[in-house]
Amino acid sequence: MPRFLFRCAYDGAPYLGWQSQRGGNTVQDVLEAAFAAILKAPLRINAAGRTDAGVHAQAQHFHADVPETCRMDARAWRAALNAHLPASIRIMEVWEVAADFHARFNATGKVYEYCIWTGAVLPPFLAGRAWHCLRPMDDDLLRAALALYEGRHDYRHFAARRGNEPAVPPPDFYTRTIWSATVEREGEMLRLRYHGDGFMYRMVRLLTGTAVQVATGRLSMDELAGMLDCEAGETSRYCAPADGLCLSRVEYAGES
Repeated sequence: MPRFLFRCAYDGAPYLGWQSQRGGNTVQDVLEAAFAAILKAPLRINAAGRTDAGVHAQAQHFHADVPETCRMDARAWRAALNAHLPASIRIMEVWEVAADFHARFNATGKVYEYCIWTGAVLPPFLAGRAWHCLRPMDDDLLRAALALYEGRHDYRHFAARRGNEPAVPPPDFYTRTIWSATVEREGEMLRLRYHGDGFMYRMVRLLTGTAVQVATGRLSMDELAGMLDCEAGETSRYCAPADGLCLSRVEYAGES
């Protein structure tokens, strides 16, 4: 069965996240319905990772095995799927890949971006696209907080619980590497960018929300530093809203 890799973009606002649910209305459910309409048979897809309800993507990746009897090439798959999808979900690129390629396990890195609007009024076209944060914020403190996240750390205080975690997590269960965590200001907009080898459930939102607490003077740098590589205590209470988060890139070995 030929295996194809798909890059898709979506507006996450109308959906209950990526992962298929019993009640439907997730991005995965809508995509699989489009495949079923084309193939006249169900087909399961496998993504590079999950996004939460309300989170957007410019470059979510997933793979699918299509029946050998289907003769469509990559370009034809893009056109066919987009014809069956709502405007809020688009297939941007398609490649045929090796039979053992996996969208999740072959990924070597991901980039997430988070937008914060600091102006008095949130422009309508940014509704659902940025966190409207009215608290006065120190950009230098925000940069310093993000810099603390860089490196290889135990981020258990920045990982929400799904409920299926092991009672005794194995070593490095909460360990990830963040190669860079940066922020740029464009007028009233702050754009945070996280580049790492992988991110846990709500990790970027928790990193962002906690860093904003530092930048607004509600949390000290020492308190933030104490959350890294610490096995004791609870998950951070400071989770940024889903609105401003976007999966902007998934990386694979061999890409130029």
